[in-house]
Amino acid sequence: MAGRRCASRAGLSLVLLLAVLVGCGGRASSDTATAAVRRVLDRRAAAVLDRDEAAFRATGTATGTGFANLREVPLAGWSYRLTALHRSGDRATARAELSYRVRGYDTAPVTVDRALRLARTGGAWRVTSDLPAGKGGAQLWDQGAVTAVRGEHSLVLGVGQPGARLRSFADLADRAVPAVSEAWGTDWARHVVVLVPKSLEGMAGLLGAPVSGYRGIAAVTTGEAGGSAKAPADRIIVNPDAYGVLGDLGKQVVLTHETTHVATRAHTTAATPLWLSEGYADWAGYRGSGRAPGQVAPELERAVVEGQVPAALPEDGDFGFTSDAGRLARAYEGGWMACRLIADHWGEVRLNDFYRAVGDHPGRAGAVEDALRDVLHTTPERFTQLWRQYLRDQLG
Repeated sequence: MAGRRCASRAGLSLVLLLAVLVGCGGRASSDTATAAVRRVLDRRAAAVLDRDEAAFRATGTATGTGFANLREVPLAGWSYRLTALHRSGDRATARAELSYRVRGYDTAPVTVDRALRLARTGGAWRVTSDLPAGKGGAQLWDQGAVTAVRGEHSLVLGVGQPGARLRSFADLADRAVPAVSEAWGTDWARHVVVLVPKSLEGMAGLLGAPVSGYRGIAAVTTGEAGGSAKAPADRIIVNPDAYGVLGDLGKQVVLTHETTHVATRAHTTAATPLWLSEGYADWAGYRGSGRAPGQVAPELERAVVEGQVPAALPEDGDFGFTSDAGRLARAYEGGWMACRLIADHWGEVRLNDFYRAVGDHPGRAGAVEDALRDVLHTTPERFTQLWRQYLRDQLG
């Protein structure tokens, strides 16, 4: 054996032979611990799915994910994949991928990273903590006991919220889903999962982001852009602090906006500029509301009245949540007005065709230009001119 010499003689006892083999390979102890921890995690996952609290507690009384917190979450899958284990005597730290599916909503497992601590007592490994790790944020059940409210087209999961408030979100989502299908079409799941944490801090925790980035943002939608049928379902995450100050129309527009992101995600890719994805979601949100352009786009109206008509469509950087509030509002309003222009001038069917053509383009370069040419039969220069004139006509 290169770099190391090991030998055994006939007559060595089985115990001695095993000791020599371990000395040669150095892995038996580590492999044994890894296998034992995997078994504990497998039993823990099975206990969650079987709703067997006694079996769950037998794997450890860990801080972090608690059995009671998950009681109302309709799970179709829950499993751990151990990715790393570091042992020091009767203590160990581990990293694992937790994969889970919400029954009836997730087409594939949602996978998140977890950091675990374990201790060995009486020869058995037990989990002592199970916490979020890596870039992913916390899961809702990490923040407390989850209450579930089902709607006709929605599942609302909340922590620290009264059932009546969660029911109001289900009602909003149940109105949003058919409204989005009427605007976009029915080639999507036509149901949504809404997460309502206790506070803004809870929202930021779910997103794994600083609180400052979402202050004043009523809701966001998670999920991969351009996801295939194998991608997990999106989650609409509500900021209860900002949402609570909205009026009835504002609340409905926000839920419909976010539901639009869920519906259009398969055709929203790196090729899609934010003026189109956010503008379209606002267009769907306000569609049929009867609101005049000046009511929906007050910041842009103010700029136009003052003779400061934007020279170009909003850039992606204008949509940063940490941007100046006025700049951010004008970006959203400008995208909404661009989509409204397409719907008014070319029709709603062409607007949908344009959105799909941009998102289905192989890359960002040329995506908008090609869709303008092939779907709307115009050029970027001509479209920008039309948009600027439309702003003057509608807001001036």
